[in-house]
Amino acid sequence: MARTLEDQLCEDMAGFFDDPLGFVMYAFSWSDDPSIQMVELEEPWASKYQVKYGPDRWACEFLEEWGEGIRKNGFNGKNAVPVYRGAVSSGHGIGKSTITSWIILFIMSTRPHCKGVVTANTSDQLKTKTWGELGKWKKKCVTGEWFVYNNGKGNMNLYHADFKESWRVDGQTCREENSESFAGLHAANSSPFYIFDEASAVPDKIWEVAEGGTTDGEPFWFAFGNPTRNTGRFRECFRKFRHRWNTRHVDSRHVSITNKQLIQDWLKDYGVDSDFFKVRVRGVFPNQSIKQFIAEGLVDEARHRHLRANQYEFAPKIITVDPAWEGDDSIEIGLRQGLAFEILRSIPKNDNDVAVANLVANLEAQHKADAVFIDAGYGTGIVSVGRTLGHDWQLVWFGGAALDPGYLNKRAEMWGLTKKWLQEGGAIPDDDELCLDLTSPETVPRMDGKIQLESKTAMKKRGIPSPNKGDALALSFAFPVSKRQQEESTSDDMCEMPED
Repeated sequence: MARTLEDQLCEDMAGFFDDPLGFVMYAFSWSDDPSIQMVELEEPWASKYQVKYGPDRWACEFLEEWGEGIRKNGFNGKNAVPVYRGAVSSGHGIGKSTITSWIILFIMSTRPHCKGVVTANTSDQLKTKTWGELGKWKKKCVTGEWFVYNNGKGNMNLYHADFKESWRVDGQTCREENSESFAGLHAANSSPFYIFDEASAVPDKIWEVAEGGTTDGEPFWFAFGNPTRNTGRFRECFRKFRHRWNTRHVDSRHVSITNKQLIQDWLKDYGVDSDFFKVRVRGVFPNQSIKQFIAEGLVDEARHRHLRANQYEFAPKIITVDPAWEGDDSIEIGLRQGLAFEILRSIPKNDNDVAVANLVANLEAQHKADAVFIDAGYGTGIVSVGRTLGHDWQLVWFGGAALDPGYLNKRAEMWGLTKKWLQEGGAIPDDDELCLDLTSPETVPRMDGKIQLESKTAMKKRGIPSPNKGDALALSFAFPVSKRQQEESTSDDMCEMPED
C-alpha cells in the first residue's frame, strides 16, 4: 500500500517524541518568516535545521533541556514516570505565550490521547493572550488540521477531531472555586499536563490540586511568569521546591525581540538593582512586592542574625499565644525578650482550653515571663482558665483600636512595630514557616492613608495560610511591658505596664 503524506506526518511526529526543539523547527515555517524571534546562526542546532529565523536562545535551551528530561524518564506508555516540572521567571516581552503554544502543540502532536489544562492569572490574559496565541500558532503548525480550536466564552479548548473527549487541552480560569478543574486528568497511558501562565498570581490552592494530576502516565507541568510576588508557590519553585523544578531566569535584555530602548530608559530611571528593574527586566524576584508589608530581605537578615546574651537578657520576657484559627492551623506560643524571639511550642488545634492554659502556665513559670499576651479571637477560654488559676494574662483584640492613628487597627499596629523591630536588629529562628509568615501579609490601599493589612480570610483566598507564627511575634508588641521584680506579683506588674 502506498504511503500517504498523512502517514509520513504521523511517523515524523513519533520521531519527535523526545525532541521538542526538533518539533518546533519542523512544525513551523521559519526560512522566510521572521516571526517573533531571531536565531543566532552560530548555534549548533541552527545549521542542523538550516533556518534563518527561529526561537530565541533561551527558548532553544529550554526545549533542549526538556527533551533531555523526556529521554531520562523513558516513558514506555505503561509505567508512570516522575513529573517533569519547568519554571521560567522572566522580564517582560520574552514570548512566554508563544512558547506555551509550542509546548501545547508539541504534546498534542506527539502524544495520542494526552490531556491538559492551561490557566493564567486572569480570564482576559487566558483568553486574549495565552489562548489567542495558541490559535495563531495552531494555524501555522503542520499538524494544525488534526485539531479543533475554540476560544469562545467558557469554551476554550483544543481537541483532536476524532477523539474529542480523550485527546484534548482546556483553558480554565484560576479562581480558587474552580480548583476541581485541575484535579487528576487520567491519562495513564499518555501525558497529563498543566501550564500556568503569569503563575505568580495563580492561587496556591490551584497548585495543590494540580499536584494530584501528576501521579500517572508521563506528566508535565510548566509555570511561566513575571516574578511580581516573592511569596506563593511560583516563588517557591525557585526556593523551597527548587529541587523538584527545572528553573530558569530570563533577562529581557538578552532576548532579541524586546524593546531595548525602553529597557535602557528603565535602567536609567530605576537602576539595575531596583525591584522595578528586577521584576520587569531581569526576571528576578523583588526584595519586596508592591503590596508586601515586610520585605523578604529584612526577614532574611533577621533569620541569620546571631545575638550575644547581653544584647537582650536585660529586657522583659513576653510570652505570646496565637490560638489556632481553623482546623489546619496550629497553636503557636512564642517568647520575645528584647531583640530575641523564639517559638516555644507549635501544637495542632486544640479546643481543650484547660490543657492549653496549663501548658502556658508551665511555660510562664519556666521562663519567668513578665507578661503573657493572648489573641482574643480564639483565646478567651484560655485566659478565663488562666485567671481561675491565678494568672493575670491579657487578651489582645486584633481588631481593636490602635494607639498610633496611622494604623487602622491593633493588628496593623502590632505588625508595624514588628517591622520596626526587624529593622532595628531583631533576631528570629532560622524557620522557613516563620519567615514565610512574616513576608506574606499584604497591605490594603486606603483613601485615608491608614495602614491596613489584608485579612486572614483574604490571605487564604489567595492560597496563603494563616500567619500564626508571625502573629505570635506581633503579639509581643501589643502593649508596653517592664521587667518585673521577682518578689512582685503578676497582677501588680500587669496593671502598671510601663514602657520597655
